[in-house]
Order: sequence, then C-alpha cells, then structure tokens
Amino acid sequence: MILEAVKVRPTFVVLGDSAAYGTGDEVQTGVFRGWAGFLSENFQDGCDYFNFSRPGAKSSEVAQVQLEKALQLNPDICAVIVGGNDLLRNGFDPISLHENLQYICRNLLALGSEIVMVELHDPLQLLKLPKLLGRVLNKRVNAVNAVYRKIALEFEIVSVKTRSIEDVHNLRNWHIDRMHPGPAGHFMLARKIAEQLRKRGWAISIPSKFEVNIKSRTEKIKWMLRNGTPWFFKRSVDLLPAAMILMVIESIKVLIETVKPAKLRSELSFLYQIESDPEKIELLIAS
Repeated sequence: MILEAVKVRPTFVVLGDSAAYGTGDEVQTGVFRGWAGFLSENFQDGCDYFNFSRPGAKSSEVAQVQLEKALQLNPDICAVIVGGNDLLRNGFDPISLHENLQYICRNLLALGSEIVMVELHDPLQLLKLPKLLGRVLNKRVNAVNAVYRKIALEFEIVSVKTRSIEDVHNLRNWHIDRMHPGPAGHFMLARKIAEQLRKRGWAISIPSKFEVNIKSRTEKIKWMLRNGTPWFFKRSVDLLPAAMILMVIESIKVLIETVKPAKLRSELSFLYQIESDPEKIELLIAS
C-alpha cells in the first residue's frame, strides 16, 4: 500500500497476545511498554495509541472480540500480533489460525488500515528442550510462520521477519522466561517495525534510545515463582498431554522418514490445504 496522503496524527491500534501487550518490558509494577510503546512515542507528530491486546489471547479472541474495538476507532495503523498461544494449546489448527487472520485483515483493509504482523522467532535458539519435544514445538512455530507468509501473499501488509533481525536470539534481548522479548528485544522490534513503516511513507522516527531497569537475580527468581510457575502448570494441563501424544506420533514419523527419506517434508503437508500454487508452497516451506 503506497500512501499518497498520510494523516498528521495517525490512530495506532494494537491487537494480539502477550507479545503485543509488552510482556517482558514492565517499566513499573503492572505497567508494560513493549515495542508498541516505543513505536507510539516515535511518530513525528504524535499518534492516538490504543492497545487492546491481552496476555493469553488466541487468534479467535482477536477476531471475535478485540477486532470490534479496533474497527470502532477506524485505525490508520493496526498491528496484529497473535499465534503464539494458538500453537501452545491442545488442538492447535493452522487452518483456523489462517482463517482468523484472513477475517481480521479483510475487515481492517476495508477501512484502509495499514496492517503490521510479526513472525515468530526460533524458540529452540533460547530454550533447552528434549529433542522430540523440540521437534514438535518447531513444527508448530514453523506452521504459524508459514500461515503468516501465506497472509502476506494474500494481502498487502507490513510483515516483519523476526528471524532475519541481526542478533535477535542473543539472550540479552530476551526476558527471563525466554518466551518474550526483554526491554532490548522490544526496542529492537520497534526499530524494525518503524523502518518498515517509514518505507510506507509514515512520518515516524527510528527509536534511538531507551532505559533499562536491570533486575537483580533475586528479583528474577521472584518473578519466575510468581508468574512462570503458574503459567507452567496451566500449560501442563492443556498442552503437555497433547504434546506426549504428538511426541509418540513424531517418533513413528522419524522411523518412517528413516526408511523413506522422501517423506521428510510430510510435517508441512498442511500447507497443501491452504495453498495450491507449488511456487508459493516452496516460499512457505523456505520460511
């Protein structure tokens, strides 16, 4: 979308999950800044900033609840950051994620909104997991990113390829939970999004500095006990039983692929359900 005339003071709306909410960049108790906060502060003539994201939100919530709030504001720019919770839930379905994102994009584009989406990083660069569980997680993350690539092919959006950001997987850029960006990571992401928006003609400066409140080891341990442990038990009830089944299935696939190497791409077979063009499939697989 090449903008011929840009509003002096755009309305900037954010939808999504904890990555959109700013988790990992708590500037004071209960107040999160995140990449969207950095971004909102760098529009050259200011912006009207609204963040309707919620930690734990899935794409269905964004499509059914958060989107309606955004549409009422007729946003000039709307960031849609979701998919991480979809993949961590029992019954993950990339087709449903694709349909939800299609619905969101169609409604926003009907208003003339600029849409920003961000692909997922590689969690295996940060987390030490058993090999088989890592394989299952990697498949789901790649599925989410493939859906994002598919959306980028269908609609003209600002698509940020997180894995292409230099030094993105350096631990200093990540929160203690290794799931969310830390202050430096959010700042890095804000810079990348600002660069893309500038290319689209938006009057926004590249974020140039930020202050970090360094947490002590004791504070980090307290955070994990207060937040990380409850999260782990919630996901244990929801995801781990399914993960056990998936790991058994993966074990069988490993044996099959050893005997029949041609089946090495079988893990991405879902792509053929959403894209029939072989060239586009290759692009998605390459992601």
